[in-house]
Amino acid sequence: MNKLLTTMFGLAVASVTAFSTLPAQAQETKGNAAAGEKKIAMCIGCHGIQGYQASFPEVYKVPKISGQSAKYIVAALAAYKTGDRKHPTMRGIADSLSDQDMADIALYYEAHGKTDATLPAKPGKQPSAQVDALLKKAACASCHGENFAKPIDPAYPKIAGQHADYLFVALKAYKTEGNNNIGRSNGVMAGIAKQFSNAELKALSGYIGSLEGDLKTVPEKKFR
Repeated sequence: MNKLLTTMFGLAVASVTAFSTLPAQAQETKGNAAAGEKKIAMCIGCHGIQGYQASFPEVYKVPKISGQSAKYIVAALAAYKTGDRKHPTMRGIADSLSDQDMADIALYYEAHGKTDATLPAKPGKQPSAQVDALLKKAACASCHGENFAKPIDPAYPKIAGQHADYLFVALKAYKTEGNNNIGRSNGVMAGIAKQFSNAELKALSGYIGSLEGDLKTVPEKKFR
């Protein structure tokens, strides 16, 4: 077990650079949150409605993106644009965005919903023995950080408090191969996800989704 964790930790840390340099041009573009607010018309119809559910490739709540790291949002959009993440709707949206657009939108959502109040961090909910063993096997905290809310690099997502059903769909996507419309290309995440059955991935997703974190769905004015 220790040998496995050491190996996975090394792969995960090594992948930070590889993953974050993939969309290097987009990441180097300086974003403007005020400009981003004027570019989110294609985002708010899904990500600006609390509880909104997507229906492809199955029914699940669309991810919370308010409070997410701007660097990760840019990396995710770039991955949809290159086809490393396969999803017809998100590919179409990403294709329409320039590097500047992605940087502006990402910075807007990073700050979206934040308040000036600084609340003390709360300890994370303790996992069951089964989930604890799965978390250790996957070495999730090696990249996603303390309580899965403080990634070791902002190119990695905050996942604490994310919708559990979305996390489950995302993890399964790393296991999918040979499908033009579904799947995610990331060697490290694919290697991790393929260690687990779907039932185990669902248990992991349920626990991580139950934690408190920075992620929110903040309704836009027209949907309130």
